[in-house]
Amino acid sequence: MRLLMLGGTEFAGRAVVEAALGRGWEVTVFHRGLHEAPKGARTLLGDRTAVDGLAALDEDPGEWDVVVDTWSAAPRAVRDSARLLRGRAGRYVYVSSCSVYAWAPPAGYTERARVVEGASPDADRTEYAQDKLGGELAAVDAFGADRSLLVRAGLLLGPYENVGRLPWWLTRMARGGPVLAPGPRDLPLQYADVRDLAEWILGAAERGLSGPYNLMSPQGHTTTGELLEACAAVTGGPAELRWTAPEVILDAGIEPWTQLPVWVPPGSDLHDALHSADVSRAVAAGLRCRPVAETVADTWAWLREIGGTAPQRPDRPFKGLDPEVEAKVLGAGGGV
Repeated sequence: MRLLMLGGTEFAGRAVVEAALGRGWEVTVFHRGLHEAPKGARTLLGDRTAVDGLAALDEDPGEWDVVVDTWSAAPRAVRDSARLLRGRAGRYVYVSSCSVYAWAPPAGYTERARVVEGASPDADRTEYAQDKLGGELAAVDAFGADRSLLVRAGLLLGPYENVGRLPWWLTRMARGGPVLAPGPRDLPLQYADVRDLAEWILGAAERGLSGPYNLMSPQGHTTTGELLEACAAVTGGPAELRWTAPEVILDAGIEPWTQLPVWVPPGSDLHDALHSADVSRAVAAGLRCRPVAETVADTWAWLREIGGTAPQRPDRPFKGLDPEVEAKVLGAGGGV
C-alpha cells in the first residue's frame, strides 16, 4: 500500500505514519518541515495555509492508495488538498471529531446523530465543530461517499501527545503528594490510544471502508480510577490520590476537561458527549483497544525520553490545575 500522510510529524499523524511503516507500506509525508518525519518516510514540504502551499504536492508525480488527513482548521485546506488528489489517490481518510454532532448528543449516540449547522467546505477557520464537519464535507465532495472515510475520533491519548491531557496527569503524579482525584472512581471513560486509532485507519483503508465511524474505546473499557491509578503507579507511587466528589470540585469553580483533563462530571451533557458514544460500528470493523495501563506506561516512557516536558500545540488551551487551587480544595476537606 502507498500512503500519503498530510501532516504526519506529530501525535495522530505521526502514529499513522509509524504504523504504516511498520506494515511495510510506502509512505510519503507532506508537511511544513517544523518537525522531522519518522525515519523511512519520504518527505514533501509545503504549507497548506500559504499561497501555492501545495506546489510540491502538485508537482510530484506520485499516486497513492490512500490519503490520511488530520487537518482541524479552515476546511478550505481540506477542500484544496482533496480536489488536487482525487485523480491520484484511491481513498481519502479524514480524521474528524465527535464534536461534529449537534449539542448535546444523547448518551449512546451513533453516527446517525444530528450534526452541527453552518459548516461549509469552502470556509475559513471558524469554530472547531464546524471546521471539522466542513473538512468532512470537503473530503466527500472531492472523493465521493464511496471513496471517503470519516473517522470521528473522541479523546485521544498516548505517546507524542501535544494537547496536554495525559502528560499533565503523569507530571502531576510524579510530583507526588496529595492529588485531587475527581470522582467517582468508577466513572466510565472513553478514549482511543492514538496507535489503536492509527491501526484501525490503516486496516479500514485496506478493506475499502467508507462513511462515518465513531472512533474511541467501547464504554466500560476503563474508568477514571483505573487511569489515574495507572498514572500513579507508573511514575513510582509518590502520589496519594484523594478522591473528591464532583459537587465539591464544581463548587470550587474548577473547570472539567481543562483544569482536570479527561474528567467531566457524571450525568452532564459533556459526559454524554465525550464518554458515552456508541462505537459498535468501529468495533465490528476491527477496532481493538489496548489496556489503559499500556497507554499510560508508554506515554510516561516517551515523556521521560524527551526530558519530561511534552510539546504543546499553540492552538490548544493549556490543561491542568493550579497547585494552589488544588491545595485549597484538599485543605477544605475535599478528598477521602
